[in-house]
Parts: sequence; C-alpha cells; structure tokens
Amino acid sequence: MPIRLRLEDPNLREILRRIAHTIRRGGGRAWLVGGCVRDLVLGRQPQDLDIEVVGLQPGQIHALLAEHFSVQFVGKTFQVFKLQGLPVDLSIPSRIPTDGTSLPGLPRQVDPGMPIDEALARRDFTINAMAWDPDTRELRDPFNGRGDLDARILRHASTRFAEDPLRVLRGMQLSARLEFTVAPETVALCHTLSQDGQPSERLWEEWKRLLLQGSKPSLGLQFLHHCGWLRFYPELAALQGCPQDPIWHPEGDVWIHTLHCLDWFAAERTGHEPDDLAVGLGVLCHDFGKPATTREEYGRVTARGHESEGEGPTRCFLERLTNRHDLIDEVVSLVCCHLRPRALYDANASDSAVRRLAKQVRRIDRLVRVARADHAGRPPKQFDGFPAGEWLLARARQLAVDRRPPLPIVMGRHLLELGVQPGPDMGRLLDDCYEAQLDGDFGTLEDGLAYIKSRLSAPC
Repeated sequence: MPIRLRLEDPNLREILRRIAHTIRRGGGRAWLVGGCVRDLVLGRQPQDLDIEVVGLQPGQIHALLAEHFSVQFVGKTFQVFKLQGLPVDLSIPSRIPTDGTSLPGLPRQVDPGMPIDEALARRDFTINAMAWDPDTRELRDPFNGRGDLDARILRHASTRFAEDPLRVLRGMQLSARLEFTVAPETVALCHTLSQDGQPSERLWEEWKRLLLQGSKPSLGLQFLHHCGWLRFYPELAALQGCPQDPIWHPEGDVWIHTLHCLDWFAAERTGHEPDDLAVGLGVLCHDFGKPATTREEYGRVTARGHESEGEGPTRCFLERLTNRHDLIDEVVSLVCCHLRPRALYDANASDSAVRRLAKQVRRIDRLVRVARADHAGRPPKQFDGFPAGEWLLARARQLAVDRRPPLPIVMGRHLLELGVQPGPDMGRLLDDCYEAQLDGDFGTLEDGLAYIKSRLSAPC
C-alpha cells in the first residue's frame, strides 16, 4: 500500500535517499522499520533511523555502504551496521536456528531472503512492526499497527515477542511515553515471562527511558503491576497497600502517591539528562522507607524516620540496575533529605543549616525538585506552589550553594605554608576549619588563615 511519509530533516532525508539508492543498486531493498515508522505515521519526526536490508549478504552490504559512509559492523547476534557520526542503524533479518530448542538469547542466523512481513513478526509491538520503502512508498503493516496506533493500544506483534523477555520493560516505557493502553492478551503473555538472568545494562536503559521520556510514568508502573513484574522490584511492590494519613495524603496509599509524584515530575522535566535522571530516581525512591516505618499511633498513621530508612531499599533497587555508584549515592542523599526543605523553611533555618544541607546532598536545586514533586503528588489536595522550595532555593543561591556544596576556602597548601606537616593533624585541622566555614565563622581566605593561626597558637 503506497503511503507518503515525510522526513522534515533534510539531512536525514538525504541520508535515507543515498542508502536506499545504494542498496537498490546492489540488488537489495532497504525498508525503514520500527519506531521511526511509528513516529512518522503519528506525524512526529524521528531523531534516528532504523533500516532493515533484505536481499543482500552482510559482506555485500558492508562493501556498498563503505563507498559512501564510515561503517562499523557490530553485534554477532543481530548483525547491525552503524554509520559513524550518523543516527542510522541497518540490520539484516535473522532467525533462531530450528534445532528443536527455543530459548531466549540463542544466537541468531542472518536470513537476507526472509520476506519483510516475516521479519516484522520478530519485532515487539504491532505499532513497531511496520515497514516503509522510501523508494516505492509501500507501507507493510501485517499486524495492523496503524489500527492500534489509532486505538492507542500497545499489542505484541506475534508469539515471538517472548524471545526477548525485556520487551516487557519496553512496554513499560512505551506505554508511559505514548500514553497507550496495553492489550489484555499482551499483559497475559508478559505474565509468563521473567527478567531473571537478563543483563542489568538492558534493564537500566528501559528504566532510564521511562523517567527521561515518559509523559505519564504512572502508566508504565501500573503496567508492571498488572503483568506481575513488580515481583522483580520488591521495593516498589511494598508501597502497595502501605497506608498514609488521609489528612496529609488524601490520594491513598504510598504506591498511588508515588505514581502521582512521578507524573508531576515528568510534567516539569528540564530536558537536561543528568538533572532529570537524578531527580526522577529520587522521586521514584523517595518513600521506599515508609513500609518499614509506617505505624498507627493514637488513631493516626505515621512514618517517622522513613527518610533515613529509605537508604537501604534505594541502594538495593538501584544496584540491581546500574553500577553508577556516584549516581546511587546522590539519589540516596535525595531520598534521605527529601523532607528537609520543608523543615528548614518552617524553622527559618540559619545560613549554616543551608550550607550543611548543601554539603550533604550536593545539589540543593535537585533536592527541591524532588521535594516539590512529593508535595504536589497528593490530589485532590490543592498544590500551593511549594513556598518552602522557593525559599530554600533563594537562600542557597545567595550563598552560592544551590548547585554545589560549599568549596573549602582553606586548603592543605595553606597549612603547609604555615608549617603544618602532612598527616593526621593536618587532616583534623582542615576538617575543623571546614566546619567553622560552614558555621559562618569566616568567609574569606584571610579570615580563614586567621582562624587557623588562632588554633595553632592556642594552648594544647
């Protein structure tokens, strides 16, 4: 069926034209496939292109592309060509050997002669199982992906969906990004799959997409719940049914609260990935300590100490996804301090308290975003703009500690110039000096050196 799909980016359009012409000249056919076709059908512009090449062996494809591009061949399993410096991946249809086994992760064998409809059957969802020929404008849609796009339904393309269990997490982030409902038969199939034994790197990529691209992350997490995959994330499962004081949290239990908070965070993402990722994870994990601390006292539900109690489950959750310990440490600090903006505001806290908070969390601006989402995620309770966060940010900016901890004014080299020898005594002096700086005892190097000299001259 001919259909006109237009790439607005002239550079991408020209790259696609050259690739299609080159492949056709060699006797093959280049099909645009996957998410880029889905986006074009939706009227959105893709940022990168996935191309499936049929009718040519890998060596032929490499030789043809190398005439025009710098080509990198990657992936023994999936036979992918990457064009260096360009947002383009090319693949060849492949199949699992039919030797009586059908286990996830088995090596695939390329099959350049595979019909395009059969190749599309190995894709995840019907909306991603369309192919478009930029030369003939033919659209192949053997699983009615366009119909599911119109109906806003996420449905697996075929039973081959089960060949890669992590397509469940892809469904998580896609349902959140597109705000689609997942078909009941797909939910049922996902129930039968497991993420056990899957590499953490692949888990991490799907969770990142949920937080960085999801319009409504709550839909993705609800999908995990419906298909039984919260069994792999006990820290999230524990939030379900964990009660909260209805005066402060009329929205319901901690699970419902977390979903509201994540959607609020998603609506206020900045587009700066390091910031959004740390904040998104902080929002996701901020109440992980509540299941262990929730009590009913005198007819009221409390969760005293849940901030610090959240450290353990947050580390367990994140360490199963990533080895980025710097990020884990920062998220833990956001979780352990997410109530501090309100507490400092209520106490009209001193500059010293603000500096010490900056030392603990490093990024007060990120902490305020986590606390703001926590404060907002309580419908139907009216959101008041979170004045505590605005107050804290203004104070932190005045002290130049909103985006970094206070930098030590007095350094080791200064103590060396004063005759202090390297060793434990120097370390203790530097620590003492930094504490005095945080307390506001001095704010310049001259005053800091005077402070040190006074300590050195003081009787033991």
